Amino acid sequence: MLHINNLNVHYGGIHALRGINIDIPENKIITLIGANGAGKSTTLRSIMGITKPSQGSIQYHGEELTKYKTKDIVEKGIVLVPEGRRVFSNLTVEENLLLGAYCRSDKEGIKKDMEWVYELFPRLKERLWQKAGTMSGGEQQMLAVGRGLMTKPKLLMMDEPSLGLAPLLVKEIFNIVREIHRQGMTILLIEQNAKASLEVADYGYVLETGTIVLEGPGQELLKNDEVKNAYLGEAK
Repeated sequence: MLHINNLNVHYGGIHALRGINIDIPENKIITLIGANGAGKSTTLRSIMGITKPSQGSIQYHGEELTKYKTKDIVEKGIVLVPEGRRVFSNLTVEENLLLGAYCRSDKEGIKKDMEWVYELFPRLKERLWQKAGTMSGGEQQMLAVGRGLMTKPKLLMMDEPSLGLAPLLVKEIFNIVREIHRQGMTILLIEQNAKASLEVADYGYVLETGTIVLEGPGQELLKNDEVKNAYLGEAK
């Protein structure tokens, strides 16, 4: 579905991504784990056309993405749920969700997808007319995911969806990730919560200072001593 080949990104004198290669097959959950500054968010920003690579290729169904603007990439079916949620705080839940569908003109499809989002997140339906800025962090994260789904993506990318959430809400968010995937969504998941992300992922990549140092099926990486030591808080 999406193939990243020899991707390099520079920020001034900083070499943020160093020739990384990533494959995202259709209907799979792929995760990138790593510490702050490893290059996880830069990878997502490059896919979305927000950050321009200095070298390398990003192909989506065989088409080169790096020549497109972010709006075009969204219209092709790639959507990012950003770190920090970034909901429109002065707008209601419903208005935020409708903004997610700004590229769409299929009124019946939009209505159907709104109902789907409310099924996934019943709390959003209860707070339909509430201003997003008055909601809890967990509710805002649900709204951010719901807004992303309203774009009707083929590839949903999530940047730190569990950041700053209480353990029970983290569990709820990852249950939603599983459910969205079960319904056919391809997901690229960026997480510092390595254990939770590897448990749901079909395949994972470990990024360190812009380089992929390990990769493999999620369950295998969970058992890997290096991953346990560095990211799961377990001794060898």
